Amino acid sequence: MKKTLYLMRHGETEFNKKKRIQGWTDSPLTQNGIDQAKKAKEWFEKNKIQFTHAYCSTSERASDTLELITTLSYKRLKGLKEMNFGKFDGESESLNPPLDQYDTFFSVYGNGETRAQVQQRMNETITNIMRHSDHESVLIVSHGGAIANFYRKWENESPIKKNEPFYNCCILKYIYEDGKFILENVVNENKPAR
Repeated sequence: MKKTLYLMRHGETEFNKKKRIQGWTDSPLTQNGIDQAKKAKEWFEKNKIQFTHAYCSTSERASDTLELITTLSYKRLKGLKEMNFGKFDGESESLNPPLDQYDTFFSVYGNGETRAQVQQRMNETITNIMRHSDHESVLIVSHGGAIANFYRKWENESPIKKNEPFYNCCILKYIYEDGKFILENVVNENKPAR
C-alpha cells in the first residue's frame, strides 16, 4: 500500500539567524520562522492535504513549527532530533569543517554524532512510523541536517534530486511503498531572496 510522508524542516530560529551551530541545543522560532510555518500551512491547505498522523523531534523548534501547521495530536520522538554536534553545539557556524571532513568531524573532535549515525536513527525512526497500517498521510517536522542524512539514504532510489539547500520549512514529499522511500517533490516555498 502506498503511503505519503511529508518530511519538513522547522521554521527559522534565533540560532539560524545568528549563524550558530544548532543541534541538540534548542533556540526559539523567530517571527520569520513563525511566518514560514504559516506559509507552509497555506501550501498544505491549498493542496488539500490532510494528515492522518503527525510527529516531530523532541526539540521545541520542531514542535512549535508543527503546532502552527496542524491541530492534530502528535508524538515527539528523540530519533527525529538534529545531529548532535557535541561541544560545537551553539558555537559559530564558522567552526564547521569543510564538507569532505563532515562525516566524522563532530564525533572525533566534539564528542557528537557521525553522519552515518544520524542517517541510521532517522531511517529507523521514520521507517517504524510509516510501517503502521493506518499511517496513510504523515507529517514529520525535523531538522536540516537530520533530513539531509535521511535524503542521502534514499537518494539513489528517487528520480528527483536535491538542487538547493533544505531551507527552513522546506517540505519533502515521499511515497513509501514496499519498504522504500521515493522522493516525489521538494517544496521550498520559504527560499530566501537573493
